[in-house]
Amino acid sequence: MSLRDIPVRTIADAPTTLAELAGDSALLIVNVASRCGLTPQYSGLVELQKEYGQRGFSVVGVPCNQFMGQEPGSAEEIQEFCSTTYGVDFPLLEKAEVNGEGRHPLYAELTATPDAEGQAGDVQWNFEKFLVDREGSVVARFRPGTEPTDPAVVSAIEKLL
Repeated sequence: MSLRDIPVRTIADAPTTLAELAGDSALLIVNVASRCGLTPQYSGLVELQKEYGQRGFSVVGVPCNQFMGQEPGSAEEIQEFCSTTYGVDFPLLEKAEVNGEGRHPLYAELTATPDAEGQAGDVQWNFEKFLVDREGSVVARFRPGTEPTDPAVVSAIEKLL
């Protein structure tokens, strides 16, 4: 089964897959949080969506409350915060665990991918980014401190489009 076929749920609790959600677009999957020091990265994610969305690219946000409880809200609260504060118009999935025994199957696949230093394994913090090609292969992993508009991220996205 391709990563794009793993069952997920939208933030509105509708069952779907990444393939159904974003078609054959390249994806940047990011675990997000509303009360984190890195939350302003939403601005860069929105910028990437606007810049590349028409070219077969989509950001997919996965709210996660595993890191110091920085995403405590309900689905409705998360959605409202994202849209009113940052103008988020890319898909958001339901809140999910990205590490540990309760790790979502999507993240079980994503975390097997090493970062630029060759390190695979657990997500370090909110706003870790995984770039997925149109076939469903993870082609790059960017740790939380890497801004969405960092030249390395932009270059990797452009190579896929």
